Amino acid sequence: MRKKGYKGRCEKKDLSKCQEVCRTYDAIQSNYADILQNDNDIQKIRCNVLLDGLSDGAYTSDFVCVKADGDLMVRECVFRKFLTKPMTIKLLDASRDYWLKHGISDWGLVIDEE
Repeated sequence: MRKKGYKGRCEKKDLSKCQEVCRTYDAIQSNYADILQNDNDIQKIRCNVLLDGLSDGAYTSDFVCVKADGDLMVRECVFRKFLTKPMTIKLLDASRDYWLKHGISDWGLVIDEE
């Protein structure tokens, strides 16, 4: 999850399952984009999707994917060292609540290895 308009270092990836250029901002996002690209169960990938109307500010979800059965899947990428930070917890809860209100229950985290 990132603030809309994040100005950090960006890697642009051209993925066949993504209609636009996929911008990744860290190693977790970049590696997970490759995993999604190679997953036969994933039909379409959207990167950095704006959470419209979020009360905490303008933030984006890292990946929103359409699976082969037509269901949507949302994944947020987080470094393990940030999982205990209050702001990270608040934003992840806001993301999960946002997507649950939009009828998407397949929401999860992608975390770096120890």
